[in-house]
Amino acid sequence: MNPETLFSLSSLLVMPFWLLLIFLPRWRVTERVVAGPWLAVPAALLYAVLVLPRCGEVFTAVSNPTLTGITTLLGEPTGATIAWVHFLAFDLFVARWVYLDGRSRHISAWFISPILFFVLMLGPIGFLLYLVVQTAVTRQAATKAAALSLKAE
Repeated sequence: MNPETLFSLSSLLVMPFWLLLIFLPRWRVTERVVAGPWLAVPAALLYAVLVLPRCGEVFTAVSNPTLTGITTLLGEPTGATIAWVHFLAFDLFVARWVYLDGRSRHISAWFISPILFFVLMLGPIGFLLYLVVQTAVTRQAATKAAALSLKAE
């Protein structure tokens, strides 16, 4: 299959999971799918299929990265497709963590869903945004706990 087709179809591997995470976060099916570690496996397998035949070239570029080497690798269709699938797999993995951590902290899906959209579109920015929300929620919980403790005394 040519790189253009693989690039176009690769998003289809992860899009159903993103739709569940963002639009149906409280649905039992979403909870079951996200509970297991297998969410990003389809994209990771595609990544392996793309990288293994070019393992020497990819490993050389990433083990001693230079701007020229990375530009050469990513500057052609197969290299760009490899990078795209890498983004898809890891952004989804981060989204799973954000979803599960947010649930464990009882952060409303009204906050988490927009953050997940940012993870999908601008991975690291969405991750940073979640860390800000997580910190604020943790501080708020600590403040409430301290107030209740003082009240109980």
